[in-house]
Amino acid sequence: MTVIHSKQQKQLITNYRVAASTKDKRRTKKLIKIKIPLLISIEFAVKKQIVMKHIITLIIIGLFTIEANAQISKAELVATGLTCSMCSNAINKQFKAMPEVENVTTDLNSNTFTIYLKKGNVLSPKSFKDKVEKAGFFVGSLILTIPFDNIKAGDNLSYNAKESSYIFVDTKPQTLRGEVKVQVLDKGFVTQKEYKKLQKTFSKYPSYAANNDKNFHLKTL
Repeated sequence: MTVIHSKQQKQLITNYRVAASTKDKRRTKKLIKIKIPLLISIEFAVKKQIVMKHIITLIIIGLFTIEANAQISKAELVATGLTCSMCSNAINKQFKAMPEVENVTTDLNSNTFTIYLKKGNVLSPKSFKDKVEKAGFFVGSLILTIPFDNIKAGDNLSYNAKESSYIFVDTKPQTLRGEVKVQVLDKGFVTQKEYKKLQKTFSKYPSYAANNDKNFHLKTL
């Protein structure tokens, strides 16, 4: 099929309008029966090609996304908005009430909570954020310790764990083995001031701006 370029498309429409305005019925009928349907079919074919390109792109992204059994073994969380020891106790209670938690230690000087998790847990970063916010506070920083089993990491590479996707940002190509510390850099896991900076730095990652609560952007430490 010969593709009609945009100038030819515009010319067909112009010819149709001129014919209609001058009441040239014979010419108008010819355009309606032959030219206009051809134009519509070509435009449909072009749109179909664009849709197919998007589908192929999504398939390629899926091929580079690895399903991994990477459980969180420890979380180091800095909470913000605390003013006294009672605030700390409120967060502590939230964490200790989680069946997946083995132990929690607290540093009152830095408002840091270190949460040790049981094996076999399926927690995501959102699990910790929800508990802190339920207590009435916010997450200022979250560093996770994850035992990886030969996971390929690198800029914009990702892996899936249960229903969540983890995307590496600002990370050099490497293979992750054993326990590795990673920082979660999404909105709600860093301070508001830090997030504004990261929005500019990570503008090259479309998934970062999407703010999907099942996508988590990690930087290896």
